[in-house]
Amino acid sequence: MRTERVQFTGPHGTLSAKLDLPGSTPRAFGIFAHCFTCSKDVLAANRIGHGLAAQGVAMLRFDFAGLGASEGDFGDTNFSSNVEDLVAAADFLREHFSAPRLLVGHSMGGTAVLAAAHRIPESKAVVTIASPSDPHYVVDKLLVEHLDTIAQLGEARVKLAGRDFQIRRQFVEDATQHQLAERIAQLGRALLVMHAPADDTVDVENALRIFGMASYPKSFVSLDGMDHLVTGRNDAAQVAAIIAAWSARYID
Repeated sequence: MRTERVQFTGPHGTLSAKLDLPGSTPRAFGIFAHCFTCSKDVLAANRIGHGLAAQGVAMLRFDFAGLGASEGDFGDTNFSSNVEDLVAAADFLREHFSAPRLLVGHSMGGTAVLAAAHRIPESKAVVTIASPSDPHYVVDKLLVEHLDTIAQLGEARVKLAGRDFQIRRQFVEDATQHQLAERIAQLGRALLVMHAPADDTVDVENALRIFGMASYPKSFVSLDGMDHLVTGRNDAAQVAAIIAAWSARYID
């Protein structure tokens, strides 16, 4: 297995990415979308990307605009721009390698994958890991104490995962505009929903809603004992192995 540094253009500028490649010709290509305010190099993204590459699936993981090494101001981004970044990632793979057949998203990245899948026609299988069923969940869960300030001043400085981020009114308004129930119901791709029952960041009820709204073929895997960020020593490797085994019938 090897990892190549690549980049492509999104709506907010150049996006930094890494392409995890198998030692031989890939049997398929996929995209990994990282969690809210994370990066392509967060432990889960890194280990799951490597794990899938070891199973023959080349995985492109990238920094959403305004995060990691990608260009853009995080304050100017929102859920819609994340979806556009995903579509740009698919366009890059389609042009330079092969269109992605597997879409994997962690936390809010999984929610974005659900919204973007219909714009990536070659995709055959979608995986969500600890994902909210709706983008407004982030507003309700993480920003509720700042909503008055955002409403009055147009923005607020919010500490997320130990770092300060500028959250603007447009982010909140954009999250409210997305209703994913119909998008999930008409996904038209095989779906694997993965979630830890004791996740204290995104309640497992989100996973049950996603699973309930989706049509078959769909599968649900309980990530018993794992935390939201999948930081356990062997957890990400286990998640990658499950995804590789489940997706084989759809992407090969």
